[in-house]
Amino acid sequence: MASNTTGLTRIIKAAGYSWKGIRAAWNNEAAFRQEGVTTVLAIFIACWLDVGAIARVLLIGSVTLVMIIEILNSAIEAIVDRVGTDFHELSGRAKDMGSAAVLFAIILALFTWGSVLWSHFF
Repeated sequence: MASNTTGLTRIIKAAGYSWKGIRAAWNNEAAFRQEGVTTVLAIFIACWLDVGAIARVLLIGSVTLVMIIEILNSAIEAIVDRVGTDFHELSGRAKDMGSAAVLFAIILALFTWGSVLWSHFF
């Protein structure tokens, strides 16, 4: 069903839906909570480190990307679970692919942090 709201009202409603999604992920997904706490700590560390602006953006962006991918993975898992709890090859594949996307994002973040810290301290 299409919404007839436009302008500022639409933006406010969209922000409310986004906040509702963040709360749902926080309340229902342990991985999202763990990665959220890690992301907040990483952002504080990135702001505290004496690195240039580009390095800081890379550090913060890499951990934020993990959060984005994790919330998309959680959405995929919710949809698959909504369809049914019986095993189906495609359902398992969808969940595994979402998990793989999170893994790649974490590897990217670790590589980014390792590269920036290595070049900064060594």
